Amino acid sequence: MSGAPLGVDPARPVSDTLDQFFEHYFRRRPVNATFTGVHRYDALLPDWSVRALAAQRAEMVALHAELAAAHPAPPSESGYRDDVVSLDAELARAFLEIQLAEDAGMHGVRGNPALWAGEAVFSIISLMIRDFAPFIDRVDLATARLDALPAFLDEAVEAAKEHAFPESWTTRALRDCQGAAILLTRGIERWLASGVCAPSQALLLRHAADGASRAVERFVSMVRAHAALPDDAAACGPALYDLLLRRGHMCNRSRAELLANARVQLRAEQARLDAMAREHADGWPDVQARLAALHPVPDDYLESFARTWAACRQTARAHDVVTWPDWPLRYTTIPECTRDAAPFLYYLFYRAPAPFDTYDVHDYVVPPLPAGDAEAHLRTWNSAAITLNHVVHHGAVGHHLQNWHAYHRAASRVGTVAAVDCANRIGMFCGGTMAEGWACYATQLMDELGFLSPLEQVSEQHSRVRFLARAIVDMSFHEGSLSFHDAIALFTTETGMDSSTARAEVVKCSMFPGTAIMYWLGTQSILELRAQRRRTQGSAFTLRAFHDELLGYGSLPVPLVSRLMQARSS
Repeated sequence: MSGAPLGVDPARPVSDTLDQFFEHYFRRRPVNATFTGVHRYDALLPDWSVRALAAQRAEMVALHAELAAAHPAPPSESGYRDDVVSLDAELARAFLEIQLAEDAGMHGVRGNPALWAGEAVFSIISLMIRDFAPFIDRVDLATARLDALPAFLDEAVEAAKEHAFPESWTTRALRDCQGAAILLTRGIERWLASGVCAPSQALLLRHAADGASRAVERFVSMVRAHAALPDDAAACGPALYDLLLRRGHMCNRSRAELLANARVQLRAEQARLDAMAREHADGWPDVQARLAALHPVPDDYLESFARTWAACRQTARAHDVVTWPDWPLRYTTIPECTRDAAPFLYYLFYRAPAPFDTYDVHDYVVPPLPAGDAEAHLRTWNSAAITLNHVVHHGAVGHHLQNWHAYHRAASRVGTVAAVDCANRIGMFCGGTMAEGWACYATQLMDELGFLSPLEQVSEQHSRVRFLARAIVDMSFHEGSLSFHDAIALFTTETGMDSSTARAEVVKCSMFPGTAIMYWLGTQSILELRAQRRRTQGSAFTLRAFHDELLGYGSLPVPLVSRLMQARSS
């Protein structure tokens, strides 16, 4: 793509104003750029100083106006069907509106120390875990970012002066810092041991890592000394949440309607779960125990992932339900250089491939078996967890296949990059309902195709209950009708989660409003659209044609894609 603007396929329609937007997006978010495969900014960190944030805000306001002038919205959404430039301009405006709203409150970088810690540590991990450039070049890039880390973290003190931090966000930031401390010491040493570079390069990297480690220690002291807020104060409020629904998810339904529907569906799915669990065991806890006991033997641990992946692909292709080309994925263990730090971080086993990088095979990383007795590990990483989560949902017909369609078929530039996994969340909020909605729907689809065992079907039904509970907590907590404590209790009583897992869910929900609803909203929108298409097309309806059309939009909001598909077929 040399010579093309950032993030542009030369074969796609272009717009100077959209080029300016994407230049802004990657320049102001250099860690996002690295994860996306745009490597112009790999030596840089974002500038989140008070002065730079003000300049960024002015830049976003100006860009929003320029996009509106160059590509005004058509009279109706159906005008976007054949005008991908105007569609991307609308999505870019919505992205800027959300960024401006977050920046004005505590859910932006001014109010959350965990965002700083996550951005800092993954700015380095992004250079360590992928061979997008020779090892020696990536060492130099990591040195540059490590040299910049002290100033970056020191700016957090000034940027956060106007805000106190919710206690749970402080705890999350401190945990990230534990991971950073490990990465910057033995992680760096193990990375250096994994490649070959000049002794002078290694010395500079170690020196930069030492300076970054001291900066992390100062950051920890600042976070601990900072004023604390009760966790209930982390609710974003109905105004921001409704903006996320309307402009992020492009959802025309009100929060009240969605919440009422989710509550009704939760009761129905719980009743179905109870009936299924009684049919196959003595209730859900007994199903969990039986699933834990069904796991690979140690010598077959990694091979079981690959074997299940191949069986999933074979089943989907035998039923001809979706275009699934060769796009290799390899299950392997977490690299040694990041392995010890990973448990403390937002470290994904499946991280979306960078759309603008080239590679022969993508690595899906899992923890290695522990030395000695591996039974406890294998009971957690049991055959059902491997099948449902690590193969179907993430590595096979779910996220990995959806990413292929977004990268290779989507005409939308936003749809190509929106769901790329970055330091703390995906690159653009609007990508969530397609990324998570499709992955959850794909697991239900494989159930329909007979791929799941009876006990795995019960586990999948429990996932439906859990995703509905997430949606209810997300909407209720952020509108202020559910306290932080009661949100934890809702998860434990309605889904059977243990209290620590439930608390972690609520913390994540509190940090990123509008995110937990993505799973249910996306899946439900796909199911409703499929039912509508089946009714209108009758015998002409095929799953493959439906799925290929849906996925061909890329990582765009499913409610919007649904309306565009219905308008196209009318």
